[in-house]
Amino acid sequence: MVALEPLQYGLGTLSGGLVGLTLGLFGGGGSILAVPLMVYLVGVPGAHMAIGTSAVAVAANAASSLFHHARHGHVKWRCALYFSLAGVIGAYIGSTIGKAIDGQKLLFLFSILMLVVAVLMFRGRADRGRAGMECTPDRLPKVMGFGAGAGMLSGFFGIGGGFLIVPGLIASTGMPILNAIASSLVAVAAFGLTTALNYARSGYVDWPLALVFVGGGVLGGMLGARLARHLAARKGNLNMGFAALVVLVAVYMLVRSAAGPSG
Repeated sequence: MVALEPLQYGLGTLSGGLVGLTLGLFGGGGSILAVPLMVYLVGVPGAHMAIGTSAVAVAANAASSLFHHARHGHVKWRCALYFSLAGVIGAYIGSTIGKAIDGQKLLFLFSILMLVVAVLMFRGRADRGRAGMECTPDRLPKVMGFGAGAGMLSGFFGIGGGFLIVPGLIASTGMPILNAIASSLVAVAAFGLTTALNYARSGYVDWPLALVFVGGGVLGGMLGARLARHLAARKGNLNMGFAALVVLVAVYMLVRSAAGPSG
């Protein structure tokens, strides 16, 4: 593992703060910026190291948010656990495949994924679920099927995957969106941890960088949550602005990944 400079750890703290800020401000989607920030701002040597290290931050951010939702009784635990169980297997498979893909191609595919996420942000979540719907035993095969698919994509790209998990939970159970968002955090934390550990086995996690990234994310998340309360009336416009930012970053990544090598 290549040792990073002190400045890079400072930039890692800043990057974590930016991701935490967007998570606190928009309630999701911010983790999609973790990998490009790791690669292009912090200067992490290689896509695989960036993905493995950011997966640690994804898991930590999700666990922190899960604690808040669990205290308020929003988590549908049976659904979340079955979804996560199948998804962890998918995340392990996806992250194993991701490690074998050339870093250049991986960043290119990641930029395509960012464009897909941006489109989903522009469209918004159309299906809000239905009150009173539960994770009954007859729905479990469908829940686990969605979980395996979401986990595989999450592991492959080293992302939280909430933009896949939330609609997957709603489609497979019909639960209300608040419960889907809360329950998705169990899966996001599980998938992130699985991916991080799989990448760590191959030496693709810089633990000190992950630690400062998470620390910055905690501070950024607190600031983002405060700003969200003050800017609630303009949340729709802010979400559109963030989606536009994701598009710009994705285009930048496409250009960079096409221009030169990244390990």
